[in-house]
Amino acid sequence: MRFAPAAAALSLVFAVTASIGQAQDRDAHPRAAMLIAEGKAALDAGQPQRAIDSFEAALAVDPAYTPVFLYLAEASRREGLQGKAIRLYREALAREPENLAAISGEGEALVEKGAVEKARGNLSRLETLCGTSCTETRQLAAAIARGPQPQVLRAEAVMPDTEISQN
Repeated sequence: MRFAPAAAALSLVFAVTASIGQAQDRDAHPRAAMLIAEGKAALDAGQPQRAIDSFEAALAVDPAYTPVFLYLAEASRREGLQGKAIRLYREALAREPENLAAISGEGEALVEKGAVEKARGNLSRLETLCGTSCTETRQLAAAIARGPQPQVLRAEAVMPDTEISQN
């Protein structure tokens, strides 16, 4: 009887660690998988907003499925929403810190925003995790070599003349 509490605690630790190991290698909920497929098709058809809608619906159905964050981030990048994409990649990294696709995608979104030095930090992290020959490292290195996207002229940049004339 004096070992019962210790045995119960030990079995609880084994149960929790076993469930953590199983949680990362699971499939998406069937409804979420269907929505993800719709989103991928929309993305391939050049309709990123429709893809974002599908991926967000899939996220609502299965919020524990981490890859949907990567799909949603990619669609956001194609829509020109790099800030949103970076937030989504960071959410995926919070769940899976060594997710190579999330590290690379975040780095590419950082380059697109103009934060090349931060993207180089992601590149060095990728090189540490998988070397220089993995696909994610090559993609991020190519994005850094291309450099940031040209800035779009915003309405604030073109101010009207403040000269007032009398009628």
